[in-house]
Amino acid sequence: MKKNSFIKLFIKNKMGRIGMIIFMIFVMVALVGPVIVQYDPQDFGEKEDVLQPPSLTHFLGTDDLGRDVFKAIVAGSRVSLIVGIMATLISMVIGTSLGITSGYFGGRIDDFLMRLTDIFLVLPWLPLMLVLAALLGASIWNIILVIGVTGWAGTARIVRAQTLTEKERQYIERAKSIGASHFHIIKHHIFPNVFPLIFANTILVTAVSILSETTLSFLGMGDVSKPSWGTTLHFAFESGALSNKAYWYFVPPGLCVLLLVLSFTLMGFALDEIVNPKLRER
Repeated sequence: MKKNSFIKLFIKNKMGRIGMIIFMIFVMVALVGPVIVQYDPQDFGEKEDVLQPPSLTHFLGTDDLGRDVFKAIVAGSRVSLIVGIMATLISMVIGTSLGITSGYFGGRIDDFLMRLTDIFLVLPWLPLMLVLAALLGASIWNIILVIGVTGWAGTARIVRAQTLTEKERQYIERAKSIGASHFHIIKHHIFPNVFPLIFANTILVTAVSILSETTLSFLGMGDVSKPSWGTTLHFAFESGALSNKAYWYFVPPGLCVLLLVLSFTLMGFALDEIVNPKLRER
């Protein structure tokens, strides 16, 4: 599919447009927000500033330590996006590499890699991430690594299935007959034809990665020195914001997670329709 044709189809897709608009808003907030709105996690307010509702001074109120919730949300947008995207890249590299290798070579290599994939598919992902995060320690890069190395199995399965289909094409047989190496065939024939599916799946996996980061941070496994939406929700829960009806403390970060995940989900569905002709025909 040509680049111009792909862009036109994406723009025509209503879900894709809505998802992209929401995503770009969060990207702008993540890039510009922390520069304009300075946030210091150690900048505690006075006693009378604790859990104050929204006002002209504090647009989204204050937390249990008197800190501005709006500033925490803006600062957390960058952390949540970075963790989600970087973890997805690790996951996609592992899943794509194993999926193509398994589908292309087959035999014992396929059996071994798929049994390994099955193990990661059946293991409860949340307990596994919690154990790894606890062992590695609370750090943004450790969270990225944990999410990345535990979230590749689904991608590997999808890529393997597509690789098995592409491997049977006539052009692959012709490439083999003229002496093309395995690396050449994978690089110039298999991967380019599998890439659209990988790209569409990447968008959906990013949504899962952001949710995973939020979950780990909410459970206390995040880096409290680097505020994210998950850590904000964690402190809101610990401080009793729910029982105190301090909705301004837990609703905004939860809503941000919801909207960002929704944007990736909408874009993922749109891309899936574009790369899958059968879905476009409906």
